[in-house]
Amino acid sequence: MMEPIETFYDVMRRQGVTRRSFLKFCSLTAAALGLGPAYTAKIAHAMETKPRTPVVWVHGLECTCCSESFIRSAHPLVKDVVLSMISLDYDDTLMAAAGHQAEAALADTIERYKGNYILAVEGNPPLNEDGMFCIVGGRPFVDQLRQAAAHAKAVISWGSCASHGCVQAARPNPTRATPVHKVITDKPIIKVPGCPPIAEVMTGVITYMLTFDRLPELDRTGRPKMFYSQRIHDKCYRRPHFDAGQFVEAFDDEGARRGYCLYKVGCKGPTTYNACSTVRWNEGVSFPIQAGHGCIGCSEDGFWDKGSWYARLQDVHQFGIEANADQIGGAVATGVGSAVAIHAAVTALKRAQVKRQSSVSKEEV
Repeated sequence: MMEPIETFYDVMRRQGVTRRSFLKFCSLTAAALGLGPAYTAKIAHAMETKPRTPVVWVHGLECTCCSESFIRSAHPLVKDVVLSMISLDYDDTLMAAAGHQAEAALADTIERYKGNYILAVEGNPPLNEDGMFCIVGGRPFVDQLRQAAAHAKAVISWGSCASHGCVQAARPNPTRATPVHKVITDKPIIKVPGCPPIAEVMTGVITYMLTFDRLPELDRTGRPKMFYSQRIHDKCYRRPHFDAGQFVEAFDDEGARRGYCLYKVGCKGPTTYNACSTVRWNEGVSFPIQAGHGCIGCSEDGFWDKGSWYARLQDVHQFGIEANADQIGGAVATGVGSAVAIHAAVTALKRAQVKRQSSVSKEEV
């Protein structure tokens, strides 16, 4: 039988956190998830009554940037997530145990909490040469992944490596690095792509699952809609410059110094779905476009094989409010004039037709 686990609220109280501070935490969490004030009470109720969810976090082919991002979450703080909200029972990067002790912890968690733990996967399994390009605990990572996924309640694919394959799967992909969803096909999988994902996006997904005891609504590719439903371009603070036809033509030109749109120097914001332009990084301080570099589209499948990061997208059309105002005005006037002429011609034809029909009718009479 599964052993009881303390609730988030139990842990917070044991650590001396006041009721007021707890409710403030729930309010901030609701805001971070983009939920209204009414959800604060629901989050508080969930934290007070639901046991902490056991989590197994495994690592395949990756650079650990997802973990590096995760530990920098500010809303909520990662220490609250790891030490209070969830029961992180295995993570070979963060845990103190190593070797046989670490592997024993993994096996024990799987056995004790069958069907009740979440499997978080950072990185992907290489399938070539029987998986020998990534060895964990003396065996191929793909074996560990299958073992951990067999009794998991759900799987979270952290980052583009786990979600899409990322750089390891770039052509010609000699190791056959493979996204998690192509290996684990019998479990619900949430993809949280990005290289790495935003810290608050990662903790937000976990908080949602703990609060509502279900997966967040996903888009057609398996990403949470609450963070991946809009293009970076849609909320980018440089969007007015795009609409005005004001572009950086080369890095460090006058347009770059004025903060113009980076579309012409390769920004992939118009085709990339992520929360970078709204949530941003480092407690909302900045994101790559704000730092002067165009988006490389790292949360989209296959971004590493879609040509140069600095190549201009060819199928994006801007309005050009300022740069082309005369041309647009002329085009609109021409269009209106043409429409008026066409309307007049059609009207004349209809009148002529009515006259002919009237004449024919009189002759018959």
